[in-house]
Amino acid sequence: QLQLVESGGGLVQPGESLRLTCAASGFTAVGFDLGFYAIGWFRQAPGKEREGVSYVSSNPGDGGDGNTYYADSVKGRFTISRDNAKNTVYLQMNSLKPEDTAVYYCAARWASGYPGVVSNAEQYDYWGQGTQVTVSS
Repeated sequence: QLQLVESGGGLVQPGESLRLTCAASGFTAVGFDLGFYAIGWFRQAPGKEREGVSYVSSNPGDGGDGNTYYADSVKGRFTISRDNAKNTVYLQMNSLKPEDTAVYYCAARWASGYPGVVSNAEQYDYWGQGTQVTVSS
């Protein structure tokens, strides 16, 4: 069973940066490759619905196309990336704003041969427990 563990959240002031990490664990036998999975970062603020923040498709070498997507609210400030050797996906968040305050979740879906991002949260099979990001002065 694939498990995802988020880390990197915290309390920062507006304008500062954080890097969230989504690491695969559990079902990580020799040869496991998170690159076969489409990954999504989602967030949920108190009293609000969950929203998609950023997505990355499976790797080009694993049947995907490596495409990325960003919500308009974070475009130009957030960057999603992979470290294939570490089976890890990052969300670099710069110029943070108070409205970025939320619990951030990463999610994964097997996507070998699927050349595109997965934007529907219902299509993700694996979810982490979340990491709290608070932006406040």
